[in-house]
Amino acid sequence: MTDIRVLVVDDDFRVAGLHRDAVASRPGFVALEPARTVGEARVALAVHSPDLLLADVYLPDGDGVELVRSAGIDAFVLSAATDAATVRRAFTAGALAYLVKPFDTRVLAERLDRYARYRNLLTSPRPLSQDDIDRAASVMRGEREGPSLARSATEQTVLAALGAEEASASEVAARIGVSRATAQRHLTTLAERGLVQVSLRYGSTGRPEHRFRAGT
Repeated sequence: MTDIRVLVVDDDFRVAGLHRDAVASRPGFVALEPARTVGEARVALAVHSPDLLLADVYLPDGDGVELVRSAGIDAFVLSAATDAATVRRAFTAGALAYLVKPFDTRVLAERLDRYARYRNLLTSPRPLSQDDIDRAASVMRGEREGPSLARSATEQTVLAALGAEEASASEVAARIGVSRATAQRHLTTLAERGLVQVSLRYGSTGRPEHRFRAGT
C-alpha cells in the first residue's frame, strides 16, 4: 500500500505543527505542509490530492465542517467545539473521527493507526464481504470484534489448523480436508486482514513457496 498523504488544516501554526509532526511520526503516513485557511486548503487539495484531511471547525475564512463535506476525501475533525450540533454536523459531513482539542498527540497517532487498518481493509481488489465491511467499521471505531463477527467458520478452521506453526496452503488443506485452492483463498483473505503473516521459502527446485503463520 502506498503512503497515506495527510493535510492538516488549522489556523494556529503551533497546533498545526504538532498535528503535522504526529502524522509524520506514523509509519506509512506522509504529512503535507499544513494549510491555515479554507482557501489554502482548497489549493492544497487540488495540487497535492491528499488521502486524509484533518480539519479544525473554526477557520478565518470559513467553516471546517463544510470543507470536510465538500472535499470528497476521508477526514477527521479536530476542534475545541463540543456542542452536540457541531459534532453531529461533522459526522453528517462524513468525518470518520472527531477529536476534542486539546488532546495528547498520542490520541491522534492511535486514530491514524486505526485509519491505516481501515483503509487497508477497504482497498482490497476482491469484492468485499459483509464481514469485511463490519470489520473495517469496527476497526475505525476502535471496537474489539469477536471471531464470529470478523471470520467465517472456514477461516476459523484455517487459523486453528495453522496453530503456532508455519505451513503452506497445501499443508493446511490436508489438515482440514479442503482443496489447496480453497485453503489458499482463505489464507490470502486472512493475510489481507492482518491475521496471518506470509513469507517466501525457496525449495530445492528454486521455486518460491508461500508460507503462512498466524499473526499476533
